[in-house]
Amino acid sequence: MFSKEEASLLRREFWTSFGKSFPRKWLLYNTKIKGFAFKFVADKKKALVCLDFEHPEDIANELLYDQLLSLKNLLETDYLPNVVFDDNYQLENGKIIRRIYVDFDGKFSIYNKNTWRDCYEFYVETMSQFELFFYEFEDFIKQAI
Repeated sequence: MFSKEEASLLRREFWTSFGKSFPRKWLLYNTKIKGFAFKFVADKKKALVCLDFEHPEDIANELLYDQLLSLKNLLETDYLPNVVFDDNYQLENGKIIRRIYVDFDGKFSIYNKNTWRDCYEFYVETMSQFELFFYEFEDFIKQAI
């Protein structure tokens, strides 16, 4: 296996390589909605593209999540057919959040460079669709809070 330092270097190389291979400014935290952010996730067994609800006030998370839930059929039909809505997602640190995500269904490990390219292509395709959806319904989503 890898030492902590080797693992850290590989993770850094993964993200640096992604940025260099697909140089683009992603929406991510720039939604202008507090605690409402798009994220790329990668670890030793999975890769995800997520929309996380982490507003400090739980009622805001609930309202935003419910607003997105009302758009679920459109999101699945027109943008991301494999999207998952989870109002009880547990992060690695134990924190429970609401998360909407798409899971990479191919073989992946951040520690296996042979799996990176397919993951990068998944990231680009999936996040692009997520962003299109957000821009299309941004005004409606912001009405929740």
